[in-house]
Amino acid sequence: MKPQKTYRLPGSGGVEIQMAEWPGPGPAVLGVHGLTANLHCFQLLAEALKGQNRVLAMDLRGRGLSDKPAAGYSLAHHCQDIAAVIRGLGLERVSLMGHSLGAYICLAFAADYPQMVDKLVLLDGGGELNAEQWVKVNKGTKPSVDRLGQVLPSREAYLDLMRQASYFNPWNQVTTDYFDHEMEAVPGGVRSRVHPDNIEEERSNLRQVQPSSFYQRVRCPVLILRAGKGMLDQDDVLLPQDALERMLGEIDRAQAVDLTGTDHFTLMFQPNPARDRALREFLAPT
Repeated sequence: MKPQKTYRLPGSGGVEIQMAEWPGPGPAVLGVHGLTANLHCFQLLAEALKGQNRVLAMDLRGRGLSDKPAAGYSLAHHCQDIAAVIRGLGLERVSLMGHSLGAYICLAFAADYPQMVDKLVLLDGGGELNAEQWVKVNKGTKPSVDRLGQVLPSREAYLDLMRQASYFNPWNQVTTDYFDHEMEAVPGGVRSRVHPDNIEEERSNLRQVQPSSFYQRVRCPVLILRAGKGMLDQDDVLLPQDALERMLGEIDRAQAVDLTGTDHFTLMFQPNPARDRALREFLAPT
């Protein structure tokens, strides 16, 4: 289900942020996507929360239709953008749900801006990984990152290339909407709007972060949804068991749901009744 509203709001430092909204009667939930993603990855999750929550999603700076400064890609920059967006919406507090990199961003935001967060959903991210595991994760995300900067002769050729990635299949309308949103016309065809240099800055800054430094400063209830499968191999997971156990041990009000048979990408792009049920129960008005 495509968003019913789209608009732009001021972020921080003069950057404008593209927003999408699925209106609803209940408390507001803001979705924050992953490294090379965009706001359309929240379509199925918004559908799951239909009739219960007001669901919003943002294109991070440098992605989708948000502004793309030459530099300024770090958890701190994104947190400043989120704070500005919440104020721009006229809200004092929201619940946050972040996927992958977005989980790390939302974790940092909940620690640094506790007065602005009601509940926190971490979608397969937020764990403290050792260097060996980061190598495996970077290998698993390589096909997704490698598309950046590639010029394809047409929209159809671009979509055909994306269909070759096993974790975007079975293909569906959400996947089409997602990649249509990221494409821009350039001489010779189309390419992703995301600049590889910005993503490299983002990854470099993320490697300097110690996620566990946020854990004990999170004061709100936390739901961790973990994908049970790797991306390309069985062990290139974002939340290995030891990382999850540390989160549950150090985040005061955290609970976890394992989504068996789901990988890092199908968690967002494929129907999943267990995911939807966990989200609705956790984000229901209290």
